[in-house]
Amino acid sequence: MSLSEPMRAKIATIIRENDVVVFMKGTRTMPQCGFSATVVSMLDEHLPEYRTVDVLSDPALRDGIKEFSSWPTIPQLYIRGEFVGGCDIVKELHATGELVKTLGLAQGEPQAPPSIRVTQAAITAFTSARESDADFVHIEIDPSHTYGLYFGPRQAGDVEVEAGGMVFLLDRASARRAEGLSIDFVEGASGGGFKLESPNDAPKVKQLSPAALKAMRDGGEALELFDVRTEQERTIAKIEGARHLDQEGQQYLETLAKDARIVFHCHHGGRSQAAAEHYLARGFRNLYNLQGGIDAWSQDVDPSVPRY
Repeated sequence: MSLSEPMRAKIATIIRENDVVVFMKGTRTMPQCGFSATVVSMLDEHLPEYRTVDVLSDPALRDGIKEFSSWPTIPQLYIRGEFVGGCDIVKELHATGELVKTLGLAQGEPQAPPSIRVTQAAITAFTSARESDADFVHIEIDPSHTYGLYFGPRQAGDVEVEAGGMVFLLDRASARRAEGLSIDFVEGASGGGFKLESPNDAPKVKQLSPAALKAMRDGGEALELFDVRTEQERTIAKIEGARHLDQEGQQYLETLAKDARIVFHCHHGGRSQAAAEHYLARGFRNLYNLQGGIDAWSQDVDPSVPRY
């Protein structure tokens, strides 16, 4: 599909009138894919305000922005009229600290290394797994304090930490979240594994089975159930009592107490997980994702709900 001149002009106007704009799936408050949610979470660390454009609301726009940018995927970030890139490029800029510079923000003081503690059991496990002196243990900590460990060479912008006689490397965003981190290696029934804990650990989205949700509702437990699917999907199948997370639903959710029990659901569980993680980043602490979504609800709890 060729890009029409009216659509080209529309896209150019959006980019010209906004210093920072993300063409994405969903909105800033309700991303509809993991890549869009990732870009939003990184921008949210630095900017109180920026523009997002939901390409799912207009198929012509969704195809048009790809041709306009000569870039095949969504999301796409523009800063002061210049195309920056997609999710992977923004992640790289964020990890090296270059995103702050690209956004035109003050760099601030050099990143100070955090204080971390590593047990001897963990050191032994790392040492035995290390294949080359050029490999270092990289620690990643995302905004929801989900941890990642991998071996690899040094990368631009890495923050170096020495603990237990070993050098650990963190990207700048992870280093800001790592103060007080402890790393251990523990044995279990199915084998050994690394255990990472921090006093800064944020509450995590809890997974809730359809049977457990039914039991909570049957028992009269206080909870709010939000449906993050499209209105078209809701005309096909609904869980009774689920509130649509449209603009009105989002406004209602924002009025709830930060410790209110909130359950999100979608078709299979992916979009609702992203929505729950978004509200986790906004300070809500008691969030659940319905495992398997409405499809699992239909199979396990209420077969009268149509499957699609």
